[in-house]
Amino acid sequence: MTKVYRPLLKELGLTYPQYLVLVVLWEREKCTVSQLCEALYLDSGTLSPLLKRLQVSMLVTRERSAKDERQVFIGLTPRGRAFQKKCAVVPECIVSATGCSLDALNELTEQLQVLRNRLHDSVAPHSE
Repeated sequence: MTKVYRPLLKELGLTYPQYLVLVVLWEREKCTVSQLCEALYLDSGTLSPLLKRLQVSMLVTRERSAKDERQVFIGLTPRGRAFQKKCAVVPECIVSATGCSLDALNELTEQLQVLRNRLHDSVAPHSE
């Protein structure tokens, strides 16, 4: 799957994980690093350098909470919001590459999410 994404995202100057961060932010506009970690099933050690690169690219902002210095909010810059239009072709290309109908892809996505959640739940208590 990432091999299909790679050339599309390379043209946009993004890696697959960076693209996923932007997708979450396009849906939510702003969230904490921990919320991003949860949404993407990534740890903060993986996410932090990725967010720094997106900030250098002027696609996201990072700001510490005034109430809790440990909490960092990630938001979209105007450029990050506008970048969504440039990336609109990506899902269309991925759907086309699968050769599947949208209904079939939606069903497969639901099945994979159930599997991911089961796997996550099976190791989550052991990892703490």
